Amino acid sequence: MNQQPHTPDILECLANLSNDEVFTSVTTANRMLDTLPTHLWSDPNAKFLDPFTKSGVFLREITKRLIKGLATAIPDEQERIDHILGQQLYGIGITRLTALTARRTLYCSKDTTELEHCLTDIFAQQGNPDGNIYFEPCEHTFHKGKCTYCGATEKEFGAEQRTALEQHAYLFIHNKNPYKEMQFDVIIGNPPYQMSDGGAQASAKPIYHLFIEQAIKLNPKYICMITPSRWFAGGKGLDDFRESMLKNKQLKEIHDFPDANEVFPGVEIKGGINYFLWDREYHGDCLIKTYEKGECISALKRPLKEEAADVFIRYNEAIPILRKIQSFGENSFSKLISSAKPFGLRTYFKGKKEPFKGAVKIYINGGIGYIKEEEVLKNHDWIKEHKVIVPYAVGSGDSKTDKVNPIYAEPNSCCTETYLVIGPFATEKRCRNVMQYIQTKFLHFCLTLKKNTQHSTKEFYQFVPQQDFDEEWTDEKLYRKYGLTAEEIAYIEKMVRPMK
Repeated sequence: MNQQPHTPDILECLANLSNDEVFTSVTTANRMLDTLPTHLWSDPNAKFLDPFTKSGVFLREITKRLIKGLATAIPDEQERIDHILGQQLYGIGITRLTALTARRTLYCSKDTTELEHCLTDIFAQQGNPDGNIYFEPCEHTFHKGKCTYCGATEKEFGAEQRTALEQHAYLFIHNKNPYKEMQFDVIIGNPPYQMSDGGAQASAKPIYHLFIEQAIKLNPKYICMITPSRWFAGGKGLDDFRESMLKNKQLKEIHDFPDANEVFPGVEIKGGINYFLWDREYHGDCLIKTYEKGECISALKRPLKEEAADVFIRYNEAIPILRKIQSFGENSFSKLISSAKPFGLRTYFKGKKEPFKGAVKIYINGGIGYIKEEEVLKNHDWIKEHKVIVPYAVGSGDSKTDKVNPIYAEPNSCCTETYLVIGPFATEKRCRNVMQYIQTKFLHFCLTLKKNTQHSTKEFYQFVPQQDFDEEWTDEKLYRKYGLTAEEIAYIEKMVRPMK
């Protein structure tokens, strides 16, 4: 029996432009569209906007649904296509290249006046070669070296630096939206994620939240976007955005993928990916769905903000465990942890390789060294104390497998900013008990509730409770103390897999 040759979808064959401007797969686009009410597909008056279209996948898949859904309302197929493309679908390209790509995807022609290939002649009649996919070059508006709209630095994105290059001044968030007077039923898409901020080592700041905020201002009926999940608990400059999202009762669904490779294979996005549905008429708790290896492993409708938490707890099964722990009213372990650069010494500080009279041992990146006490810039009183130090950077950023390895730092020692200091403590025994506690799965579980990056500041230990460190602590003892059920213990044991 002869098999029909497989014709691949061209939109599944496109290479990503960069790590922050990735193409959405057809499968993911349709999963996002599935969150929208089905009545939209049979509504000839519904209007859809992708304000950062790249491949045009969202607009194409919406078109396919409308062609089927409007068959009764508009029986003639060509008339139906003309209506959908001319009056229901709109897009804004993020670059000239993506605008051309989206037109080719949606209209089958990058120039809609070329009737040989274009699916409709309505734009040719208007003398409009771009159709409803808009793009025009846009300049950043700089004030004191930064763009007032997106925060791009003049050093990186000034006109002189970007000659013959894309400005990445996105129309939707630069007050250049050509459709801002229209009322849309749905704003959907995959916004740019970040932009270089001129810092060291290709430092970048997130910008996807600016697109979400702008979409909410337009007040459509529905917003559906796919973004990094870093905003759940971290992200540079995202504190105000996170607070507003956690208080937003119009967030109806969040579909969370802790492993971003499940959505964007080969693209590293620390903290995972999620897509969400915002519903203007909804007011209530949010349905949280978590996915692993292509399957939904958890679904629960719950508040986005837990009491005494300033972040979003992404794992549904963790909520009852956290509530049990917090019911004890104990101080946070984070109060025992220093801020970054505890002794004022940078990572590259090494000291001497061999000890000398009056030397202070210093724990450095990759080993130990020896320095004079007067070289320590702050917290001199800690030098003579017993203390524990832990790395500031831990693992890869996957808190389920990252393992915190504590070190006992004896009296007459200090460290560079490679480490954070825990303590100080009166005795070595207390330090050893602290170290044993740090090595429990219980503590690492508490870390997963907030940690989603390699860097582990004291704030990431917020949900770890303090213990009486005159005692030794094991997982079994901690499970008994907090009254965890067999199912809750099994969840922690399965979830936390610290790498050795």
